[in-house]
Amino acid sequence: MILPKIRDPRFVTIRRGGTLTDADHRLLALWAASCAEHVLGLFESVRPGDPRPRQAIAQARAWTRGEVTMTQARTAGGHAMGAARDLRGAARHAAYAAGQAGVVAHVAAHELGAAAYAIKAARAAAPPGQSDAAGRRECRWQRDQLPAAIRDLVLDDQRLRNDICWSVFDC
Repeated sequence: MILPKIRDPRFVTIRRGGTLTDADHRLLALWAASCAEHVLGLFESVRPGDPRPRQAIAQARAWTRGEVTMTQARTAGGHAMGAARDLRGAARHAAYAAGQAGVVAHVAAHELGAAAYAIKAARAAAPPGQSDAAGRRECRWQRDQLPAAIRDLVLDDQRLRNDICWSVFDC
């Protein structure tokens, strides 16, 4: 579970009654795509012939440019999550990160899911005894990628949802 029971209006677009601008929604999607892409190799090393997670990341980026619809990006995200289902460990988490990035076009709050699953992937790929350090490094890398316009929003979201996101944002 990565979404709160009550939706945060900061992650609902203005036209739907929230406060999120379209520009910030696109920045959230781009950041989520970057988080997912950073660990994508952990999936592709196990399933090199399965393009679904990479396609979800590409569709998320294409959505931000207006090249595909929200539905197309969301569908690609769902397919990426389907690629994860029969896997375990780092590869599974990396595919879920890509899937979450794809669905940010539909629900902006999935941005944290992409980041959280990427951190879980980094932890799972780490040598024994180094998973916590690997997770902290991934978390810090992600924070370094945050555009200034959404930095405070995402950091506050991490603070608020850390408990339901497996406490991966303690970095």
